[in-house]
Amino acid sequence: MENYKKTKIVEKPCPLPFTDLPPDIIEMKVKDGSKIRNLMGYAIGKMELDSVRQIVFSGSGKAVSKTITCVEIMKRRLKELHQITKVLFRQIEEIWEPIVPEAGLD
Repeated sequence: MENYKKTKIVEKPCPLPFTDLPPDIIEMKVKDGSKIRNLMGYAIGKMELDSVRQIVFSGSGKAVSKTITCVEIMKRRLKELHQITKVLFRQIEEIWEPIVPEAGLD
């Protein structure tokens, strides 16, 4: 691997895990650096409105535990919520090129 360098990472788009959702659904994409306080402030504020009854939380990699924490806080603060969990795989493709062009790829 010392003869190669990573040039780019391509993430394949991942569809929403549920097919029968309304088009105006709120999707909370939790990242590794997201602050739980900010996520929960926005999500709980939206759920307290009568018009919003569904929120999709999604996270991958290191953000999975933070995503689960957000959902558990949501269930604790707002009673009578129903949770549906789905696990999907995200495909990531790394593209490597040789440092010396004449060497070629193995």
